[in-house]
Amino acid sequence: MKKENPWALIPFVIFMILFIGSGIIMGDFYAFPVIVAISISGAVALAMNRKESFSRKVDIFCQGAGNLNVMLMVIIFLLAGAFSEVAKGMGAVDSTVNFALSVIPQNLVVVGLFIIACFISLSMGTSVGTIVALAPIGVGISDLTELPIALVMAAVVGGSMFGDNLSFISDTTITAVRSQGAQMKDKFKVNFWIVLPAAIITSIILGFMTSGGTAQVEHLSYNWIKIIPYVLVIILALSGMNVFLVLALGIVLAGAVGLADGSYHIMSLIQKIGEGMEGMYEIAFLAILIAGMVEVIKFNGGIDFLLRLVTRRIKSQKGAEFGIAGLVGLTNLSTANNTIAILIAGPLAKNIADQYEIEPRKSASILDIFSCTVQGLLPYGAQFLVAASVAKISPVSILPYSFYPILIGICGMIAIFIGYPKKKKA
Repeated sequence: MKKENPWALIPFVIFMILFIGSGIIMGDFYAFPVIVAISISGAVALAMNRKESFSRKVDIFCQGAGNLNVMLMVIIFLLAGAFSEVAKGMGAVDSTVNFALSVIPQNLVVVGLFIIACFISLSMGTSVGTIVALAPIGVGISDLTELPIALVMAAVVGGSMFGDNLSFISDTTITAVRSQGAQMKDKFKVNFWIVLPAAIITSIILGFMTSGGTAQVEHLSYNWIKIIPYVLVIILALSGMNVFLVLALGIVLAGAVGLADGSYHIMSLIQKIGEGMEGMYEIAFLAILIAGMVEVIKFNGGIDFLLRLVTRRIKSQKGAEFGIAGLVGLTNLSTANNTIAILIAGPLAKNIADQYEIEPRKSASILDIFSCTVQGLLPYGAQFLVAASVAKISPVSILPYSFYPILIGICGMIAIFIGYPKKKKA
């Protein structure tokens, strides 16, 4: 088999044309179903390289699609979806938001909203879900304080990207960790200390910019018991417990709380678990199909060509880390979806990381940080579109206030420059 075959990358090109081209033509990057785009691209990959039998290529596709890490990723997706939906359905999100609003000083409501978004997204594992929950509250705060609504929406979007980047049940985090063979807690610790300064600086900036705005936010009722499942999942995950057990215990506890307070009966709880899993079907199938397609492209020599193309100017480990950052950033810019970007860039990043002896916890953090940096600055990304639709403003108007995504990118670059984290001693 001839190595470094640029023609083997045609399926990637077709995927980009279908996904980006349809977005430009229709004015909506989510109009063309991504699962259809990747299915067509996968079919093209199977049609190439006529020297091999079709059956052989199907076997190669299935070997990639059924890779151990991919299957683990899919199961985690399903469990994470179930936990998030069960916790939300029994009122965990509402209780968390109401509790936070009740303790935040009235002259720091926008800073508080950013911090709430950070915690909610860390707990739920979804940036869009966080924005859906908090954007209406942000609109109300803007009306009461006469602060620019775009600024308030940027605080919500920025906070949502905090958890999207760090949460143990975020699809981006799961994908980054599994693609690099990292441990979830190791990646979290590295990633957290890189982005924490960005969150602190963002809070300070928002505090200065909104210091004149005071809002009398209504204190709504909350039940602290409903917040416990979120806290438990974070603590258990940090303790190093297997992520399957963490999510299973989270589902059991959230379900038990819901049954105890009447939010659920047995059948409705089971249905809610099913709904949560269904919500992850697309991303799960997407992971399987992309992995299969990448395996065929790799067999045909496309990955070897791309690896040489990306690494030919790289002379050092730091250069390789910047190469991974640029790779996932450009992919995210093209796909407008950070999970898809990591799914596509992850295998190549793993090859680069292995070649230049970059620790999995660092390469996983780089993938996640720089994909979230780009995603948090895309006016045509889902986060901006959802926030803008709730606030009835242009997505572009949010961009000038998007401090957090810019700052995590800067912090990520500083971490590469200073060589953080230091390598673990063998």
